[in-house]
Amino acid sequence: MEKLERYKVKALVYEDPLYPSRLKEIYDYPPVLYVRGSLPAEDEPCLAIVGTRRPTIYGRQVTEEIVADLARSRITIVSGLARGIDSVAHRAALDAEGKTVAVFGSGLDIVYPGENAKLAQAIMEHGALVSEYPLGVKPKAENFPLRNRIMSGLSLGVLVVEAGERSGALITAHQALEQNREVFAIPGSILSPASQGTNRLIQEGAKLVRNYADILQELNLTIVIQQAAIAEFSPADEIESAILRQLSSEPNHIDEICRGSGLSMPQVSSTLAMLELKGIARQVGNMNYVLARRN
Repeated sequence: MEKLERYKVKALVYEDPLYPSRLKEIYDYPPVLYVRGSLPAEDEPCLAIVGTRRPTIYGRQVTEEIVADLARSRITIVSGLARGIDSVAHRAALDAEGKTVAVFGSGLDIVYPGENAKLAQAIMEHGALVSEYPLGVKPKAENFPLRNRIMSGLSLGVLVVEAGERSGALITAHQALEQNREVFAIPGSILSPASQGTNRLIQEGAKLVRNYADILQELNLTIVIQQAAIAEFSPADEIESAILRQLSSEPNHIDEICRGSGLSMPQVSSTLAMLELKGIARQVGNMNYVLARRN
């Protein structure tokens, strides 16, 4: 107990009200969950991001872009603090001022790999570090496949960015299916070894992802996020409210906004300009607008 207090670790048992409800849904939930930092609230959606420890430039870029958009859309990013895609995902979430959770394959007093010690500290300050292993447990190879079920168990789905034919990320994907979670995959070149696993997942039925909006739509989160954003933005009047109801993560043309809101073109144009100045709406080309994503 003294050691837990020294490291500011909470030990949550199944009956604890702070024990994540999503994790309770899986049949092999950890009897005790050790936590440093703050877990997401029960109504905050989480997505696990996994992939190769040796990503290509393409894999890094895709991870950074999609995770940044998800983080700005109030999606908590869950990953495993490993080298490669895991680390890229955690950093991208933090850079976007979002929340992220790292699941350890060791006790929370042992950061593995050691080079990610500063990253782990940042994650703890803007999210949580979690493990089923007591303090002092070293990162054994057999621990990591087991911890993957916690990553998917905490999440609504799993996104596999890059994975070879025998990548450990595929274990997480299969565990997600067993837990009735959605599985998403980034397509890649058929010539790239780093995309052989993800392409096969798509062939087997995983959802192909082109951008973050594909994930939000599949998880039915677009409207939820839109409503949360509207509440946060506190529209100045009924005109702003009417226009905000026409905006989401998907581009909507100004003509459609006029039709949907029942407002005139001058009203819509001037209000959209004001919403852009406030950082609430954003034009994405050809008079198409989206709801800006803020924390």
